This record gives sequence, C-alpha cells and structure tokens, in this order.
Amino acid sequence: MKKKSGIMGVFNLLVIVAALGYFVDIYDLVLFSIVRVESLKDLGLTGQALMDKGVLLLNMQMIGMLIGGIFWGILGDKRGRLSVLFGSILLYSIANIANGFVHTVETYALWRFIAGIGLAGELGAGITLVSESLSKESRGYATMWIATVGVSGAVFAGVIAEFFTWRTNFIIGGVLGLCLLLLRVSVVESGLYQKVSEQAVTSRGNFLSLFTQKTRFFRYLMCILIGVPLWYVVGILITFSPEISHALGVVGTVAAGKAVMFCYLGLVFGDFASGWLSQLWKSRKKAVLVFLIFTLVAVICNFMARGISSGWYYALCGVLGFSSGYWAVFVTVGAEQFGTNLRSTVAITVPNFVRGAVVPLTLSFQLLKPMVGIIYSAAILGFICLGIAFTSLYFLRETYGKDLDFIESV
Repeated sequence: MKKKSGIMGVFNLLVIVAALGYFVDIYDLVLFSIVRVESLKDLGLTGQALMDKGVLLLNMQMIGMLIGGIFWGILGDKRGRLSVLFGSILLYSIANIANGFVHTVETYALWRFIAGIGLAGELGAGITLVSESLSKESRGYATMWIATVGVSGAVFAGVIAEFFTWRTNFIIGGVLGLCLLLLRVSVVESGLYQKVSEQAVTSRGNFLSLFTQKTRFFRYLMCILIGVPLWYVVGILITFSPEISHALGVVGTVAAGKAVMFCYLGLVFGDFASGWLSQLWKSRKKAVLVFLIFTLVAVICNFMARGISSGWYYALCGVLGFSSGYWAVFVTVGAEQFGTNLRSTVAITVPNFVRGAVVPLTLSFQLLKPMVGIIYSAAILGFICLGIAFTSLYFLRETYGKDLDFIESV
C-alpha cells in the first residue's frame, strides 16, 4: 500500500473502514451505560438493584473484553490483523442483536459477556493495521481520525436512544456491524505482518513473553497504566453520573444516557486535539501529559460542582470527556512500543486491560462507598488512577516517528 502523509492525505479505504468499525464498536460498547436504567427497569428491577445489577452487567462485559483482548491479540499476530477485524465484529454483532431479545438478568449478563469478547478486537487490530500500512510521519494523523470518528459512535448512540427502545438500540448496533463486514472485503493485510509471517523462525503472538523479560513487562505495564484514568472517567464518573450528581445536590435529574453522550462529544474533540498535538509537537508523551493534567483539573471540578443545574453538569461531562480524550495517542503508543511479532497482541490487550480495569474500579467503588460515601469513594479512586498514570508516563519511551519494521526477541 502506498504510504501517504499529511493530516488529510491519510484518508484511504483502510482508514475509513477502521474508523467506521470503531464507530460501531464504541456505539455498542457504551450502549449499556446509556440504557442501563431503562433496560433493568423493563426487566423488573428497582431501587438499589438498578446499581448493583448494573455493576454486575458492566463487569461481565469488561471481563469478556479482558478475555477477548488476549484471544484476539494472539490471533492477530498468529493469523493476521484481518482475521481479528472480521471475527470480532461478527461476534459482537450477533451478541448485540441477541441482547435485544433477553428477558432475564442472567441472559442479559451472558450476552454482555459474549459481546465484550467480540468488542475487544476491533480497535487494536485497526490501529495495528493502519500503523503498519502508513508512513511513520503520518500514522498519528490516521489514528487520530480513527479515534475521532469512532468515539462519535457514542454520541450517535445517545441520540438514537432518545427515539428507540433499548431493545431496538441493541439490534441497530448489531445490524450496523454486519453491514460493515461488506466494506472489509476490499481491505488487504499489513505488509509488515506478511513479511514477518514468512519468517518461520519468528515467534508470533507469544503473550507470555510479555511477562518473562523484565524490561519488556515494565514497558507493557506502563502502556496499560497511562490509560486507566480514561476508563475511570467513563466507567465511574459518567456511568454512575445519576447517583453521583444526586449526592452532589445537582438541581434537576441527570440521565446516564445524556451524560454519556456529552462525555463522548467532548472525547471527539479531545481525541482530535491530542492526536494533532502529538503530531505538531512530534511527541506522544507531551500530548498525553497535557491531557492527564486536563483530566486532573476536570475531575477536581467535578467534585466541587455542588448545587449546580443539570445543564451545567452535562457541560461538565463534556469537559471530562475532552480532558480524557487521549485515547488515540494512548493506543498508538502501545502499538509503537513493540515489534511486529507482538504488536497486535499488545495493541489489542492494552486497551482491553484498561477497559477491564473498570472491574476492580467498580468493585472498589462499591466497597468504599459505605465507608466514606459515594463522592469520596469516587474521588479516592480518581486520584489514585491519575497518580499512577503520571508515574507510568514518566518511565515510558517516546515513540513518535519510530520505525515499526522490527521484531521482539522472544
């Protein structure tokens, strides 16, 4: 594939398909947060059960993504990036259609788990394929567009939720995914991957090798930890915004669906800005650092927002989204840190381990809440996540402009 450069010159079929794929991925990923209350009420739940079962279902989805991340990551290095793009979207499309027909919490949880497995492969495989197919000067622009278009899927989900029932929303997501498979027929495999796959002596997709060498494991762990604040914001502050806003004395009702929509609207602009700044400054680390600082300020403002109106609280959700909008740069950093024989494994598992961090975060949130209250429990977790992310970023290597034509010795 001919490599192009420039902020607009990166558009080709591969980038467009990856961006639309991530659009559907995000639509399905955040849909449960949007329809959590409505769907559980329709299944007969009330009161505290709405939060307790909501946490259970969210955790089932995220556990599925943890398992799926490892599976798809290894498959992407052993069988190719395209195998992940096709397989993952087929699985989560079927699962989301099935979610539209559930009638018990147990069945709901099962299909959220299966959907989570499917959703785990989309982003990392797309970013890996694009990063290996474009020039080292331009791949940051491509991943910026993928993330910007992709996260707008959550805004779309928020708008659609205003017009259709939760069951119909799940079915729409599944149908959109199946339609995307038709576009992917014309996408070709990464040249770098094909080159490595022809080397019979090269070990590919060896997940355990990420843990057997000290510096490699440290590099891998740092890649994961810099992204945890992103899903702290989405998984705690936004998902449970109705309960948090109530505890803050916000005037008016805050709906989770609208909070998600405003958050991801901010993420659209944040992802564009962080990706553009990383290219302008020729530094991934500087861009991530600036946005981590933004996130810290936005989180502090969130806990100081006592007694404001629901309208202003939605605006604050947008600010939280923008400030944590370094997802594109974060995933690109993971893909650029490792060689071609481990790149898919890392690029797919890293964002899914970050998403999976929602499980210990929500469990800790539930554990701390009776002891210190909902506000302080959320605040404690936020400052811990951000502190760890700042420390991890300090130790990571800069990867802007790095040649990706290399392999890891495993």
